[in-house]
Amino acid sequence: MDVSLIEISIADQQLRISSSGVCHLYTISSALNGVGEQQGSGCTPRGWHRIRACIGAGQPANAVFVGRRATGEIYSPQLASAAPQRDWILSRILWLQGMEIGRNRLGSVDTMRRYIYIHGTPDSEPMGEPLSHGCIRMRNADIIELFDLVGPGTQVWIQEHSFSRIPCRNL
Repeated sequence: MDVSLIEISIADQQLRISSSGVCHLYTISSALNGVGEQQGSGCTPRGWHRIRACIGAGQPANAVFVGRRATGEIYSPQLASAAPQRDWILSRILWLQGMEIGRNRLGSVDTMRRYIYIHGTPDSEPMGEPLSHGCIRMRNADIIELFDLVGPGTQVWIQEHSFSRIPCRNL
C-alpha cells in the first residue's frame, strides 16, 4: 500500500488517488440526496474519514454483499430482475469511519454507524451522477483496483467542491 489519501469531489463526481507517482482518477456516484451527515438523510457525508475496514478480498468481480458478507451470489441481469428493489453492493467494500467528532463521528452524524462505504455497483448503473443512498459507488473494476492500492487507516477527504484548482498530489 502506497496511498495515504483518497480525495472525493462531489461536484466532479470523481475520486482520485496518487499511487507510485501516478494519478488515478475514477468516476463515482454519490448520494441522490446530496451531501449531509445526519443519520437517515440518505446523504453523502463530508469531511475527513478513514477506511475502517476493507471487505471482500479474494471475492470475484460482481460478488454480492449483504450486511458486509458475501452471499455467494454473482450479480447478473437475471438476479437484478428477480430483486428489482435491492441496493446492490458488489465486488469490494471500503467501510468509512468519520474522523471529525460532531461533524461525521459519534451521535447522529456517525459515518460508520450510517454504514457509509465506497463499493462496487452494477456496471449498468450510471456513473458521474448522484444516485446512491449515501455511499460512494464505483465501477467493479475500479473498486477492485482501488481496494488493492489502499488499506485500513487510509485517509479519505470528501468535499463538495471541484478538483479543478487542486492538482493531483504526489503522495
